[in-house]
This record gives sequence, structure tokens and C-alpha cells, in this order.
Amino acid sequence: MIRSIKKVAVVIINFNGENYLKKFLPSVVNCSDKNISDIYIIDNCSSDNSIGFIKINYPEINIIKHNKNYGFAEGYNKGLKNISSEYLVLLNNDVEVTKNWLNPMLKKMENNKLIGACQPKILSYNEKNKFEYAGACGGYLDLLGYPFCRGRIFDHIEKDIGQYDDDKEIFWASGACIMVKNEIFKKIGGFDKSFFAHMEEIDLCWRIKAEGCINYCYPESVVYHLGGGTLNYESSKKTYLNFRNNLLMIAKNEETKSLFIKLSIRFIFDFIASIRFLILKRSLIKFLSVLKAYLYFLKKFPKLIITKRKTIVNKLEKSNKIIPIEYFLKAKKRFSDL
Repeated sequence: MIRSIKKVAVVIINFNGENYLKKFLPSVVNCSDKNISDIYIIDNCSSDNSIGFIKINYPEINIIKHNKNYGFAEGYNKGLKNISSEYLVLLNNDVEVTKNWLNPMLKKMENNKLIGACQPKILSYNEKNKFEYAGACGGYLDLLGYPFCRGRIFDHIEKDIGQYDDDKEIFWASGACIMVKNEIFKKIGGFDKSFFAHMEEIDLCWRIKAEGCINYCYPESVVYHLGGGTLNYESSKKTYLNFRNNLLMIAKNEETKSLFIKLSIRFIFDFIASIRFLILKRSLIKFLSVLKAYLYFLKKFPKLIITKRKTIVNKLEKSNKIIPIEYFLKAKKRFSDL
């Protein structure tokens, strides 16, 4: 077993990401405080030269190599079993970090033992004055389980002018860069491996909150995320996973008394979204991706209710807004407008 004596383990999951490692790993190595952190690569059985590149250029980095591609969720779960640091920072391989990025998050988590997970401010690598889609300045859920962020609602991404630079309690922290207590991560079973990729961090943060902890965004820490490195944001597979996993997450975690009515309303909104893909964006494959997601969900729903829902589901505060209505009908496209 690999045992780290450092308080923080910075853990990057990788699959055929040699080019990303060449581009982004130098910032992680140079900007991470070596007094508090070790760096790990969990490799999902890459067929490129990812492992060879790391061994030659960064021999100090610990490598955990899987014998197949387990995806984001199970890949992390299996790899993290071997890491005993008090805090885990799960970092995408297409993220550039900045000087002193770790310390603000660590210090504030150390000072508030209620915090289960947190994230930095996440800006776009390609447009550094704008937030990045996957997390921006902290994530939230609306009344129906649609995710949105401080700095990003649906596809509308705001410029960063310091409007969200305050520390803020959030509902979920981004999987692109999330610091989480190792103890609670393992206590709640880590990521749900059935998700494979996408939404698994929201599901994780929901379960962290159900344990009585809170999640935060600390914008003093800043990283730049390229985004779409594994699956492009326009990918039909990404559309499928986002719709499917969001439904799975709601079915697992939502209060029983409101579950069925919310799923019924969601069906209406998601059907409208699928028609929008078909007519406005002329994307038959994305239209079919939404239908495929629902077919999978309906098939798995009975077993899901029996095996994955807790007997007691905690009532957690979410936004009382319905984001599709606020965004499309009321034209509220900034988080500050809500």
C-alpha cells in the first residue's frame, strides 16, 4: 500500500492524456507546496506513453496503474484506496494551477471541521477572464435537480470581474478540482461507479451534505481548466451521461415525498430539451441521446429504488428556483440575477 505522510494528496486521473500531462503537469509540480502535498497519477490503462513520460520527467510522482479503463468514478475509487492522506485533491489532467493554490483551501478546511469538500475559483484556460463551465465559482441545484454555478447557467458563462470572490457555501464542488476529506469520501463509499463519468461529483457532494457536512468555494485559490478534455462539451455521449446520471442522482437522493412529482416535471422539461436539440440545433443524435438516457433510467429505476436509496433521506436545502424557467422564460442568465 502507498502511504503518504503528507497532509494532502493531489490526485490526477488519466487516460491517454500524455499531451495534457506535458502541458499541465508542470504547473501542478511547480505550484503545489511540497511540504504539505504529494502528487499521484491514477492511470486508467492508457495505451499512449503517459506512464513513460511521467517516469522519465517526474520520477517523484506516485503512479497507480489500473489494468483497464474504469472511467472517472470507479477509476478514482480503486486508486484512492491506496492513499491515506487526510485530504484528497482530485484534479483533472487538463487543469493549470496557480501559485499557492492549495494552501487557502487547506487552511480553511482545517479551520472549519464541518467542511466536507471545497473547490477553488475555476476559470477558462482559453479565455482566462471568463469562468469555466465545469464548476465556475461553485455549484448549486435548482428545485428539480438541474445543476448551475456561480458564473455559469446552462451555456451562458460570465466574465470574472471579481463579482464572486467571496467565500461561499455551495451545494456541490466541481470534479475538475475538488478537495475532499479522505475520511468522509471513504465513509460514504466514494463516487458511484455506475455513473462512469459526469455528475458523480454532484452526487458525492449531495451525500456529503446528507452526512451533516457542508461544501464551500474558496476563490482565493484559482485554477484554469481547459474543459472537454476527455469528452468534448458537444459530445452526444456527454449529453447522454449528463441526462442519465442526473436522473440517477435525483432518484438516489431526493426526498421520497417529492421524488415522483419532481421526476414527472423533469420529464416534461427534458422532453422539451430533446425537441430543442432536434429542431433548433438540428442534432438527431443528441435528441436520441436524451431518449436513450430515459430508457436506461426507466429500466434501472425499480432496482435503484431498492438498492441505492437510504431508508432515511435527509432534507437538504436547494434553490427554490426552476432554472429552465428563469433562464429561458425570464432571461436570467447570470447567477446574480437569480
